[in-house]
Amino acid sequence: QVQVVESGGGLVQAGESLRLSCKVSGLTFDNLPMGWFRQTPGKEREGVSWISWSGGLTDYADSVKGRFTISRDNAKNTFYLDMNNLKVEDTAMYYCAADVGWQFSPIRYWGQGTQVTVSS
Repeated sequence: QVQVVESGGGLVQAGESLRLSCKVSGLTFDNLPMGWFRQTPGKEREGVSWISWSGGLTDYADSVKGRFTISRDNAKNTFYLDMNNLKVEDTAMYYCAADVGWQFSPIRYWGQGTQVTVSS
């Protein structure tokens, strides 16, 4: 059974940092690309960041380039999203996903989501 579990969300002030983690089990983690997505009420879920199976290739939404960094630790079956200089508009439910295609599609497995709230 595949499990994808996020952690690390919370409430921070604008300009602060936060790290999200995503633990994946039940599949061959180090063979698969991973991704982070986010969604706010009334809007479609959007791709935030993507990382190849080796970590050698990454991709970011324009809105987070230069502020967010995706990484992975294949030995721990875990990948991360380091979010720096957070803005109020980064407030969203953040989802990690396993086995994510290039340019954020298709997505095979979703996590349950973790809320990130950035206050001004």
